[in-house]
Amino acid sequence: MPIVGGVMVPHPPLIIPEVGKGKEKIIEKTARAYEKAADFVAELKPETIVIISPHSVMYADYLHISPGKEAAGDLSNFGAPEVRISREYDDELSKRMCELSIKGGVLAGYVGEQEPSLDHGTLIPLYFILKKYKDFKLVRTGISGRPLDEQYRFGMVIKQAAEELGRRVLIVASGDLSHKLKEDGPYGLEPEGLKYDEKIMDIMGKASFGELLGFNSVYLNKVAECGHRSFVIMGGAFDSLGVEAKSISHEGETGVGYGICTLKVLGKDPERNFLKKFYEEESKELEERKRREDEFVSLARRTVEAYVGKRQIIATPRDLPQVMYDDRAGAFVSLHIKGELRGCIGTIAPTMDCVAEEVIHNAISAATRDPRFPEVRSDELSKLEYSVDVLGAPEDISSQDELDVKKYGVIVSKGHRRGILLPDLEGVETVDEQIDIAKRKAGIAEEDEDVKLQRFEVIRHF
Repeated sequence: MPIVGGVMVPHPPLIIPEVGKGKEKIIEKTARAYEKAADFVAELKPETIVIISPHSVMYADYLHISPGKEAAGDLSNFGAPEVRISREYDDELSKRMCELSIKGGVLAGYVGEQEPSLDHGTLIPLYFILKKYKDFKLVRTGISGRPLDEQYRFGMVIKQAAEELGRRVLIVASGDLSHKLKEDGPYGLEPEGLKYDEKIMDIMGKASFGELLGFNSVYLNKVAECGHRSFVIMGGAFDSLGVEAKSISHEGETGVGYGICTLKVLGKDPERNFLKKFYEEESKELEERKRREDEFVSLARRTVEAYVGKRQIIATPRDLPQVMYDDRAGAFVSLHIKGELRGCIGTIAPTMDCVAEEVIHNAISAATRDPRFPEVRSDELSKLEYSVDVLGAPEDISSQDELDVKKYGVIVSKGHRRGILLPDLEGVETVDEQIDIAKRKAGIAEEDEDVKLQRFEVIRHF
């Protein structure tokens, strides 16, 4: 079996004695578990180790594979330049990964290398592995900001390349868990961080990789993890394979979660095709959402599908509720894919003759004119989730004490600059956050208090 196994490991520089200088004893439990993981690697005797590191080159829309024949790096950034490692790359395997990525529509390859030196997310796993086993070549990849299912598909590319070349490959998913486990930790405490760590250790400890795909970026940012996408890619490399998983250790003594698991491939298991099952469940959910949508959301969807698919602007339908013809109001149309924002454009006050026309106009803009995103593609139409916010009239307020992040949206103005944020958005928990985001959107300095505040209510349709 070309993919022989894998390990999930953290990468705290502190764990290296030359860096920790005695403080590494704080995470001695993790160090001992790392030794066991390295023994596991040595037992499997891989010809190539693929290390997935979140600290390698990372792009929002592209997954970088390190090119070349070899690479080296050291821990000089952490005060230990004497810890230096160099490894020969398996350029035949990495080249095939690039070719298969292009063939399969996965945005990954050699393009865009900014720093050829090995990063600490790669060096720290190698530090422990090389103590036990040296007879291997290396492939290093990063992660990207693309949806999790695309990262998973890249893992499947690694598996296919290994199978085609008959290469014994072991995957190292390098990544820490939540960075918000303690009040006195470097990033403070986020209660969801504790739950995240517990959940990931459970998922990886039973090799239930499909569950990794159910997380969204808002939640992952909230818990401040750095390894989730590495774990997802490794999960893709194990798709349709039977796996014996063992959870070796977890600790959060420094306020950052360090988890170690080993995964041994047992053979093929078609029932463990997690991506197929994920897509099937996702399709059912989207169909159910479509069945439940009201007239506002249905109008936005039909508008986007006609414009993106056929470049047609639909005429205002005559079978809508009368209120959509009688009322004039500002409206925002928001598009999401798998919980990730894909476009959002709206108007604070009415600009069209009726709210139905407002929705049509803003739906097209959300799909094609949001400067943060490329235009929606035809192949994305079946994945889109829609919501429509119809705005009430803005009212002036004298203090942010009159705001409620769940009930009211906010408009922050200074001179000709104006920023708006809708209410009840995932990841926006406080009024201060709401105002700061609106200021950033307007190009107003966050510390500037000489601003005009307005609030408004919305009726949200989804």
